[in-house]
Amino acid sequence: MEGVTDPCYRAVLLTRHRPEDLGGACTEFLRVVDHPYRPSQVGRHLGPGVNSIPVGVQLMGSHESALAATAESVLQTDASFLDLNFGCPTKGALKGCAGSALLREPKRLESIVRACVQVCGTDLPVTAKIRAGFDDAENVEELARAAEAGGASLLTVHCRTRSEHYTSEVDWTRITRAVEAVEIPVCGNGGVQVHADLERMRSVTGCAYVMVGHAALADPWIFSGQEVTAQAAAEFLHEYSLALESAGAGPRKRAARLKQLLKVWSAGRLITDAADRQSWMAERDPERLLVAMEARARVRVTP
Repeated sequence: MEGVTDPCYRAVLLTRHRPEDLGGACTEFLRVVDHPYRPSQVGRHLGPGVNSIPVGVQLMGSHESALAATAESVLQTDASFLDLNFGCPTKGALKGCAGSALLREPKRLESIVRACVQVCGTDLPVTAKIRAGFDDAENVEELARAAEAGGASLLTVHCRTRSEHYTSEVDWTRITRAVEAVEIPVCGNGGVQVHADLERMRSVTGCAYVMVGHAALADPWIFSGQEVTAQAAAEFLHEYSLALESAGAGPRKRAARLKQLLKVWSAGRLITDAADRQSWMAERDPERLLVAMEARARVRVTP
């Protein structure tokens, strides 16, 4: 999720979870065009390790040699795995023949996975993320097998097609079809809204793992199912703001990032109703918004 799940947000989230609740996380995708990333560039996206939860680096691109060379750079970092994004449905990805554009070319997808696996060998697992298809889900099995044939050690399947983007309707049977088509573990993705959906998806589809994206922006505790207070929710957002400040972000950027989260936030009942949410979103003074969030974080409720 480009522009949100940066190292600052990821660090604040990971420190609130145990490995048994949250098995791993990924960076925002690094868009590889025709020049590979250097190890130092990869390291900045990866950020410092904060606990024992593994964090992988996600790459997106179609230039095979540049992706393979970037995989070499990933090997020189503390990344726990390398993930290849074949699911991004944005116009920018399609224009660059990357992301979900490669769902139209299973053999090319397989070749890219193989090129990165050959670089990483046994030193670093290579995983892949696909959507159920480009315009339809007729070839989800073929796409899953292509990733497996290329050497991916795990496959994440987002149950929507590229053309469906992020529609509210989801079809988890597409994940089931991928599970039945390959021997490698499958991680299901798409349509998870609450903690109970994690087990429901595993039970319904047979997938081994579940990846959560947008729902973790609304409730960062979705992985554990922990019910938190409004103060704890505000503390999370305030800590994220401080982490952004330490990384060099000014008040305007920090407030904008908080608004991205507040637009969908549900954790801790920090947002009481639509009018409360609108009041946060309508605040034009970045400093005032940041001060208000700090105040909410410091509120103590006495019994």
